Amino acid sequence: MKIASFNINGIKARIGALTDWLNDAQPDVAILQEIKSIDENFPADHFRDMGYIVETHGQKSFNGVAILSKLPLEDVTRGLPGDDDDEQARYIEATVIGDKKPVRICGLYLPNGNPAPGPKYDYKLAWMERLRQRATTLLELEEPFLMAGDYNIIPQKEDAEKPDSWREDALFLPQSREAYRKITSLGLTDAFRACNPHNPPASPPGHYTFWDYQAGAWNRNNGIRIDHFLLSPQCADILEDCQIDRDIRGREKPSDHVPIWVKLAA
Repeated sequence: MKIASFNINGIKARIGALTDWLNDAQPDVAILQEIKSIDENFPADHFRDMGYIVETHGQKSFNGVAILSKLPLEDVTRGLPGDDDDEQARYIEATVIGDKKPVRICGLYLPNGNPAPGPKYDYKLAWMERLRQRATTLLELEEPFLMAGDYNIIPQKEDAEKPDSWREDALFLPQSREAYRKITSLGLTDAFRACNPHNPPASPPGHYTFWDYQAGAWNRNNGIRIDHFLLSPQCADILEDCQIDRDIRGREKPSDHVPIWVKLAA
C-alpha cells in the first residue's frame, strides 16, 4: 500500500500538476492539504474518473483537506476532536482497507502559527495538544494508524537548510518543537527519519518538502522539512519505505510543497 501526502496549495491552480503526479507516482491513497475549496467546488468527478474515491473537508479560499483512494474507505470523519468551536477545515480521518490489513489514516494541515507570540500561535499550540490527545486515543486501540500531512513544524536543525533564519518563526520555536516531541514521544515513528537514517539521530541534511516561491529558494535548495508521516507502533512494524518526490517542485506551476510517501505491507 502506497500512501502519499501532498500540500497542493490550491486545487484550482494545481489540478494539472496534481493529475500529472498521480499518473506518474500511482499512489493507492493521496492525502491532500490546502485544497482551498468548498466541498461542492472540488473537482471530485475528475479524480473519480481516474479511479479514486474522493472524500473532502473543504473551506472557501483557505485550508481544506482531502483523501483520494483507490482502495475502499470506511468510517470517514471530519474535524479534529476537542474543540466544537473550531471551524477551520484542517483534519480528516478514514480507514483504508488494504489487501492484508486495514490502516487508519489521519490527514492533517497543522496551523502555521505566525505571528508568534499572538492568538494564531496560541491556536497552533492548542491544536497540537488536541492532536496529541487524538493520537493517545488511537494508540489505545493498538491498531495500525498514521498521521500525515503538513505539520508546519521543523523538528530539528537538520530539517532546514538555514536553521538560523527560522529561529523566531512559529515553525521552529522551542515551544513548537516541544509540542511536536510530545506527540512523537507517545511512541510514534517519523517514517522518513526511520527510512533515511543519519548520525547523529536526525534526518539527513538536504532533504526537504517545502521551498518558498521567493528569492530562488528552490534553485538554492533553501528548503525545510515540514511534511511528515508519524506512524503508530503497529504501523511502523509494516513500514517498508518512505521517500520525498523532490523533483516535482521543478515542474510547471508547482506547489511550494512536494509529496512525501510511505509504502506499507498492508
